[in-house]
Amino acid sequence: MAQPNYRAPKGTADMLPDIARVWEHLLLVAQDLFARYGYEPVYSPVFEHTDVFVRGIGEATDIVGKEMYTFEDKGGRSITLRPEGTASVVRAVLEHNLTANGQSTKLYYSGPMFRYERPQAGRTRQFWQIGVEALGMADPTADAEVIALMMQFFEDAGLPRERLQLLINSIGDENCRPVYRDTIAQFIRSHAGDLCEECVRRAETNPLRAFDCKNEGCRTVMGQAPQLRDELCDDCAAHYAAVKTNLDAVGVSYIEDPTLVRGLDYYTRTVFEVQAEGLGAQSAIGGGGRYDRLVEVFGGQPTPGLGFALGFERMFLALQAAGVEVPRPEIAEVFVARTVPELATEAFAITQRLRDGEIAAEMDHQGRSLKAQMKVADRLGAQFVVLVGPDEVAAGQVTLRDMTTKDEQRVDIADVVDVLYEALADVYMDEAEDMLDAIDGSEEI
Repeated sequence: MAQPNYRAPKGTADMLPDIARVWEHLLLVAQDLFARYGYEPVYSPVFEHTDVFVRGIGEATDIVGKEMYTFEDKGGRSITLRPEGTASVVRAVLEHNLTANGQSTKLYYSGPMFRYERPQAGRTRQFWQIGVEALGMADPTADAEVIALMMQFFEDAGLPRERLQLLINSIGDENCRPVYRDTIAQFIRSHAGDLCEECVRRAETNPLRAFDCKNEGCRTVMGQAPQLRDELCDDCAAHYAAVKTNLDAVGVSYIEDPTLVRGLDYYTRTVFEVQAEGLGAQSAIGGGGRYDRLVEVFGGQPTPGLGFALGFERMFLALQAAGVEVPRPEIAEVFVARTVPELATEAFAITQRLRDGEIAAEMDHQGRSLKAQMKVADRLGAQFVVLVGPDEVAAGQVTLRDMTTKDEQRVDIADVVDVLYEALADVYMDEAEDMLDAIDGSEEI
């Protein structure tokens, strides 16, 4: 009989506290920023009927062809764990009529996605994304706004702009892209001897994906291919020019990359990607584009749409490479220590009183000695320790110790929340003043 395996499945990773804290920090940044841009939260199921992704993403994509986790449920239905967020959100928008009667809607999401890929740094089989989708807006100002929002998110998250590179392109629409696809397919066939087998195969399925091949030889060959921006129809060319004008107007710098196509069939016109320094070949940390035909693919009325998705794992690596430390809140502002084991109930009641007063408090639940409790308080970053001893309890008081100055004072138990609230406020005020002094000093230099 095989031994049970109690390890995480290959390609997955536990998000332990140090990393989970970064994820939650990015979520808070996203929630605050996205709300200022008018976006509202949406959460779709982590699995969908397989057709949602086959039709939405495209049968010829690598995701559908190779990477989806698809299974048959007990009712005989084909179900797939979501490999990306856009198709699910658009399905939800259509199902619940969020863009009925010409309305527009702005939504953001977060959560795990699933793709069967070769695990490597920044790429896991269960990975985490934050994304936005804006539907019902066709004007190129919407494209510029979504791109500006993405770049602002990276900045608010702590990534310096100088470490980021924004790539943009237009891949046309149903009027100009089909002819271009045929042109590229013929180009691939004529250079088949210089391209990898996968790129040669794509000539018959999805020729534009050959631009995204990571093989250096293929990249060199495809760099010589005709460029779509030279063959855009008038409407697509005007839209792309307007997107660039609007980005210029708000100071968002970019690089035009005529080989940028992204990996999903639903994209039309504007596509974009952000790459970060220090990540090697897997440098993309986010990207997106416009998908004006996707709602129609799901049977709805013509509805323009666009959005982006950010990969947490690669963002985490980018933050590390840039030396960015995410703010780490103290686990406990106050530690409640008892001088004798018999006062556990009194210590517990005081700890709860502090928590009810919105003070982060912790206590010992293992019967440690007072010396050991003080070491725990120091490790947790507690600013103050509340000492609960027999004499203090008999007098209805506790001893309050400042962990920085080591000063102590007796405080009535009834007043402990108010006293600590004011003491903590003074500590945080002093820290803020020190930070401002450091900033002023660096500016003088």
